[in-house]
Amino acid sequence: MMRGKTIVVTGANSGIGKATTVELLKQQGRVIMACRDQVRAEEAVREIVEEAGQDNGDVLIKYLDLASLKSVHTFCEEIIKEEPRIDVLINNAGIYQCPYTKTEDGFEMQFGVNHLGHFLLTYLLLDLLKQSAPSRIIVVSSKLYKYGEINFEDLNSEQNYDKAFAYARSKLANLLFTYELAQRLEDTGVTVNALTPGIVRTNLGRHVHIPLLGKPLFNLLSRAFFKTPQEGAQSSVYLACSPDVEGVQGKCFANCQPQELLPKATDEDIAKKLWDISEVMVRITT
Repeated sequence: MMRGKTIVVTGANSGIGKATTVELLKQQGRVIMACRDQVRAEEAVREIVEEAGQDNGDVLIKYLDLASLKSVHTFCEEIIKEEPRIDVLINNAGIYQCPYTKTEDGFEMQFGVNHLGHFLLTYLLLDLLKQSAPSRIIVVSSKLYKYGEINFEDLNSEQNYDKAFAYARSKLANLLFTYELAQRLEDTGVTVNALTPGIVRTNLGRHVHIPLLGKPLFNLLSRAFFKTPQEGAQSSVYLACSPDVEGVQGKCFANCQPQELLPKATDEDIAKKLWDISEVMVRITT
């Protein structure tokens, strides 16, 4: 049970994030939904409360645009001012294979939201998470990380942009971030672990073009072979709640089981270099 615990979930108004929120409320948790679209978030809350039941945990919405460093700073300042503790941070929000666009601060959108936005969010909330120990950080990655490479000469994809490769790179960055952060969190009482949810029926693929004639077949196949958001959320809920992972650090899970990652996802030198460059990109001064 999560009674008395506060959980921040990014991208909580749809898909896996929404399903995660429902399950955490059922376990009596208090969930802060960090969302960019206030209207959609309010609609989602009504559905979440209806599904979870009125007598379960509490839920509130706070505005967060991960494509804006200013928004991330404002969100964290408000959380630190208003919340005495954060027990779990779930970095769930993501953008998938969008056309080439840039964030407010000039970063390629997928790298900027999926990696840099969450990097800064986590960094700014670390002191509160340490004060709340034992606490947990959960990073939602993807098995598509296998197709990604970290090109330090073109992290912004200005020389060449492939939307599938850019997504894979951002998900590899999630895993390298998890690996490096785990080293930095030793003996703090804060753990960080990643997960890959599998192929889930969500609106994440809204930028993927499917020919009109192929949509009926795609919809049929997706219902047959893709996970539901509830199924996709199971590893997130497991890592947030289960006593089985108390003290587990720097691992990646799928279907609530630890997974073996490719060496490039746990490369110590690349992970540290990515951390250092990310600090510069989001203008952290230490």
